[in-house]
Amino acid sequence: MSMEISTTLSEQPVDDTRLAEILENPGFGTHFTDHMFLVEWTPEKGWHDARITPYGPLSMDPATAVLHYAQETFEGMKAYRQPDGSVATFRPEANAQRMVRSSARLAFPELPVEDFVQAVDALVEADERWVPEAAGEKSLYLRPFMIATEVFLGVRPSQHVTFLVIASPAGAYFKGGIKPVSLWLTEEYTRAGRGGMGAAKTGGNYASSLVAQQEASAHGCDQVVFLDGQEGKFIEELGGMNMYFVYGDGRIVTPETGTILEGITRSSVIEIAEGLGHKVEERKISIDEWRDGVASGEITEIFACGTAAVITPVGSLKWDGGEAPSPTADAGGELTMKIRQALVDIQYGRAEDAHGWMHRIG
Repeated sequence: MSMEISTTLSEQPVDDTRLAEILENPGFGTHFTDHMFLVEWTPEKGWHDARITPYGPLSMDPATAVLHYAQETFEGMKAYRQPDGSVATFRPEANAQRMVRSSARLAFPELPVEDFVQAVDALVEADERWVPEAAGEKSLYLRPFMIATEVFLGVRPSQHVTFLVIASPAGAYFKGGIKPVSLWLTEEYTRAGRGGMGAAKTGGNYASSLVAQQEASAHGCDQVVFLDGQEGKFIEELGGMNMYFVYGDGRIVTPETGTILEGITRSSVIEIAEGLGHKVEERKISIDEWRDGVASGEITEIFACGTAAVITPVGSLKWDGGEAPSPTADAGGELTMKIRQALVDIQYGRAEDAHGWMHRIG
């Protein structure tokens, strides 16, 4: 059963001239569309009052639970302009299913998958003019999120929850062409541990990564690499991306899930790589295997993936007292770029969607 969604259109939408300027150079996360989606939950009513409203500030009591106890989950996804002018999102059901899993970990009510997809569709339809043309890998970034909105300072699951979707046009992640990112290995900080929230997409995980990212920046690196919290020797993920290692025999190894985020792009890369005839191993991989593999030439490419960057080659790895060079110098590896192109071509409708990943809107 679908939600009944009311719509109140903005009386002051961004005019066409200004919108054209924004879409010419949208950046990332700085401009927002004319509308947003909201639906609320209480134990008595369940999910109710689904609506599209003009984008604007939320009125929030200082005692609102999310401000004190971080009961919050979110997703990141994109809508893409297709060659025929239509718009499609990439694997929205997978994002919806992951939010269900995140909600369980954060003691939230479950938003049904079909309602999640309907909510995203409704906002994209209302703000369809904000979806950029595909040139330059532009897209409309979508941010569904759920927050505890009960006004109460007790430590328990919130009895009032709000799910929202906002949208922001996004430009290409790599403005000057795709270049390998340099990585800093943090040996002081961990992102998650056994029984923690590493597999949930929740803001606290990203907040805990910021000080380590500052450490990386201080050492001249683009991103930070986290090791496992138990033994401190197995690679987990970057601050916001999953990782892959390509071996000389064609194998691809990616860290196993459990304490890392089950990325939608991550699983898509696995399927594409296997379709290209490469064996993909999901297992523990130690930092020593990384360093030794690069030194011996056994590891021939390293790359990372996420919604924003899609796929990015990994360059050098630095740590306190040492450095492992990039296995592919200043360029992305052949397989890295082949997988990236295959994925991007599906998203923008330039290749057959044999996996059934694209969801047409309207």
